[in-house]
Amino acid sequence: MPGEFTNRSDVLTFIFRSDYRWLTDKLRRRISHGTGAEDIASEAFVRLAAIPELLNIREPRAMLTTLAQRVLYENWRRRDLEHAYLKALAGNPQLCHPSPEEQELVIESLLAIDRALDGLSINARKAFLFNQLDGMTYAEIAQELGVSTSMVRKYVAKALTSCYLITAGQHE
Repeated sequence: MPGEFTNRSDVLTFIFRSDYRWLTDKLRRRISHGTGAEDIASEAFVRLAAIPELLNIREPRAMLTTLAQRVLYENWRRRDLEHAYLKALAGNPQLCHPSPEEQELVIESLLAIDRALDGLSINARKAFLFNQLDGMTYAEIAQELGVSTSMVRKYVAKALTSCYLITAGQHE
Protein backbone atom coordinates (compact mmCIF):
# COMPACT_ATOMS: atom_id res chain seq x y z
CA MET A 1 0.00 0.00 0.00
CA PRO A 2 1.44 3.40 -0.91
CA GLY A 3 2.93 5.19 2.08
CA GLU A 4 1.83 8.67 1.05
CA PHE A 5 -1.67 8.27 2.50
CA THR A 6 -2.35 10.32 5.61
CA ASN A 7 -6.14 10.32 5.47
CA ARG A 8 -8.25 7.35 6.62
CA SER A 9 -10.80 7.94 3.91
CA ASP A 10 -8.16 7.89 1.16
CA VAL A 11 -6.66 4.67 2.52
CA LEU A 12 -10.05 2.98 2.73
CA THR A 13 -10.98 4.13 -0.77
CA PHE A 14 -7.67 2.83 -2.15
CA ILE A 15 -8.06 -0.56 -0.43
CA PHE A 16 -11.68 -0.87 -1.51
CA ARG A 17 -10.90 -0.07 -5.15
CA SER A 18 -7.92 -2.37 -5.33
CA ASP A 19 -9.14 -5.30 -3.23
CA TYR A 20 -12.94 -5.55 -3.19
CA ARG A 21 -13.18 -7.55 -6.42
CA TRP A 22 -10.23 -9.72 -5.34
CA LEU A 23 -11.93 -10.49 -2.02
CA THR A 24 -15.33 -11.27 -3.54
CA ASP A 25 -13.72 -13.59 -6.11
CA LYS A 26 -11.84 -15.38 -3.34
CA LEU A 27 -15.03 -15.72 -1.29
CA ARG A 28 -17.06 -16.98 -4.28
CA ARG A 29 -14.65 -19.89 -4.59
CA ARG A 30 -15.22 -20.72 -0.93
CA ILE A 31 -18.99 -20.32 -0.57
CA SER A 32 -21.72 -21.52 -2.85
CA HIS A 33 -24.63 -19.08 -2.54
CA GLY A 34 -24.84 -16.15 -4.96
CA THR A 35 -24.79 -12.83 -3.14
CA GLY A 36 -23.12 -14.23 -0.02
CA ALA A 37 -19.64 -13.31 -1.24
CA GLU A 38 -20.59 -9.66 -1.72
CA ASP A 39 -22.33 -9.52 1.65
CA ILE A 40 -19.34 -11.00 3.46
CA ALA A 41 -16.86 -8.79 1.59
CA SER A 42 -18.93 -5.71 2.41
CA GLU A 43 -19.05 -6.63 6.09
CA ALA A 44 -15.29 -7.22 6.05
CA PHE A 45 -14.80 -3.70 4.68
CA VAL A 46 -17.13 -2.25 7.33
CA ARG A 47 -14.99 -3.92 9.99
CA LEU A 48 -11.83 -2.73 8.28
CA ALA A 49 -13.15 0.84 8.37
CA ALA A 50 -13.72 0.50 12.12
CA ILE A 51 -10.07 -0.33 12.83
CA PRO A 52 -8.49 2.68 14.56
CA GLU A 53 -4.99 1.94 13.22
CA LEU A 54 -6.13 1.76 9.59
CA LEU A 55 -3.17 3.85 8.42
CA ASN A 56 -0.75 1.31 9.95
CA ILE A 57 -2.04 -1.75 8.09
CA ARG A 58 0.78 -3.00 5.87
CA GLU A 59 -0.98 -6.01 4.33
CA PRO A 60 -4.59 -5.02 3.64
CA ARG A 61 -5.38 -8.27 1.79
CA ALA A 62 -4.24 -10.35 4.74
CA MET A 63 -6.35 -8.21 7.08
CA LEU A 64 -9.36 -8.43 4.76
CA THR A 65 -8.97 -12.19 4.51
CA THR A 66 -8.92 -12.49 8.30
CA LEU A 67 -11.93 -10.21 8.70
CA ALA A 68 -13.88 -12.05 5.98
CA GLN A 69 -13.09 -15.41 7.59
CA ARG A 70 -14.44 -14.11 10.90
CA VAL A 71 -17.63 -12.88 9.23
CA LEU A 72 -18.03 -16.20 7.43
CA TYR A 73 -17.49 -18.14 10.66
CA GLU A 74 -19.99 -15.95 12.52
CA ASN A 75 -22.54 -16.45 9.74
CA TRP A 76 -22.09 -20.22 9.91
CA ARG A 77 -22.46 -20.20 13.69
CA ARG A 78 -25.60 -18.09 13.41
CA ARG A 79 -27.05 -20.40 10.75
CA ASP A 80 -26.29 -23.51 12.82
CA LEU A 81 -27.74 -21.94 15.97
CA GLU A 82 -30.84 -20.80 14.11
CA HIS A 83 -31.36 -24.29 12.61
CA ALA A 84 -30.98 -25.91 16.04
CA TYR A 85 -33.48 -23.47 17.56
CA LEU A 86 -36.02 -23.99 14.78
CA LYS A 87 -35.58 -27.76 15.03
CA ALA A 88 -36.19 -27.57 18.79
CA LEU A 89 -39.32 -25.48 18.16
CA ALA A 90 -40.61 -28.00 15.64
CA GLY A 91 -39.96 -30.84 18.07
CA ASN A 92 -41.95 -29.13 20.83
CA PRO A 93 -45.50 -28.75 19.59
CA GLN A 94 -47.09 -25.96 21.54
CA LEU A 95 -50.37 -24.17 21.34
CA CYS A 96 -48.62 -20.98 20.36
CA HIS A 97 -45.39 -20.58 18.42
CA PRO A 98 -43.33 -17.41 18.75
CA SER A 99 -43.79 -14.79 16.06
CA PRO A 100 -40.94 -14.22 13.60
CA GLU A 101 -39.95 -11.12 15.60
CA GLU A 102 -39.87 -13.12 18.84
CA GLN A 103 -37.89 -15.86 17.11
CA GLU A 104 -35.34 -13.29 15.95
CA LEU A 105 -35.02 -11.91 19.49
CA VAL A 106 -34.46 -15.42 20.85
CA ILE A 107 -31.83 -16.14 18.18
CA GLU A 108 -30.06 -12.87 18.96
CA SER A 109 -30.08 -13.77 22.65
CA LEU A 110 -28.73 -17.25 21.93
CA LEU A 111 -25.96 -15.72 19.82
CA ALA A 112 -25.08 -13.34 22.64
CA ILE A 113 -24.90 -16.24 25.09
CA ASP A 114 -22.82 -18.19 22.58
CA ARG A 115 -20.37 -15.26 22.33
CA ALA A 116 -20.27 -14.92 26.11
CA LEU A 117 -19.48 -18.60 26.63
CA ASP A 118 -17.02 -18.79 23.76
CA GLY A 119 -14.11 -17.42 25.79
CA LEU A 120 -14.68 -19.66 28.82
CA SER A 121 -13.11 -23.00 29.66
CA ILE A 122 -14.99 -26.13 28.66
CA ASN A 123 -15.80 -26.87 32.33
CA ALA A 124 -17.18 -23.37 32.86
CA ARG A 125 -19.40 -23.72 29.78
CA LYS A 126 -20.57 -27.17 30.87
CA ALA A 127 -21.26 -26.02 34.42
CA PHE A 128 -23.30 -23.06 33.20
CA LEU A 129 -25.31 -25.14 30.73
CA PHE A 130 -25.89 -27.98 33.20
CA ASN A 131 -27.16 -25.43 35.72
CA GLN A 132 -29.23 -23.23 33.42
CA LEU A 133 -30.60 -25.78 30.95
CA ASP A 134 -30.69 -29.03 32.89
CA GLY A 135 -31.44 -27.51 36.28
CA MET A 136 -28.64 -29.45 37.93
CA THR A 137 -27.48 -28.38 41.38
CA TYR A 138 -23.89 -27.30 41.98
CA ALA A 139 -23.26 -30.58 43.82
CA GLU A 140 -24.55 -32.62 40.87
CA ILE A 141 -22.45 -30.60 38.45
CA ALA A 142 -19.38 -31.00 40.66
CA GLN A 143 -19.82 -34.76 40.62
CA GLU A 144 -20.36 -34.77 36.83
CA LEU A 145 -17.25 -32.65 36.15
CA GLY A 146 -15.10 -34.13 38.90
CA VAL A 147 -14.46 -30.80 40.61
CA SER A 148 -15.45 -29.20 43.90
CA THR A 149 -18.76 -27.46 44.48
CA SER A 150 -16.94 -24.19 45.09
CA MET A 151 -15.25 -24.56 41.69
CA VAL A 152 -18.66 -25.05 40.07
CA ARG A 153 -19.85 -21.89 41.83
CA LYS A 154 -16.88 -20.01 40.35
CA TYR A 155 -17.54 -21.44 36.87
CA VAL A 156 -21.19 -20.45 36.93
CA ALA A 157 -20.40 -16.99 38.33
CA LYS A 158 -17.84 -16.41 35.60
CA ALA A 159 -20.29 -17.52 32.90
CA LEU A 160 -23.07 -15.33 34.31
CA THR A 161 -20.69 -12.38 34.49
CA SER A 162 -19.66 -12.93 30.90
CA CYS A 163 -23.31 -13.12 29.81
CA TYR A 164 -24.07 -9.93 31.71
CA LEU A 165 -21.16 -8.08 30.13
CA ILE A 166 -22.17 -9.20 26.64
CA THR A 167 -25.80 -8.14 27.13
CA ALA A 168 -24.79 -4.85 28.79
CA GLY A 169 -22.63 -4.11 25.74
CA GLN A 170 -25.59 -4.75 23.41
CA HIS A 171 -27.78 -2.17 25.10
CA GLU A 172 -25.29 0.68 25.20
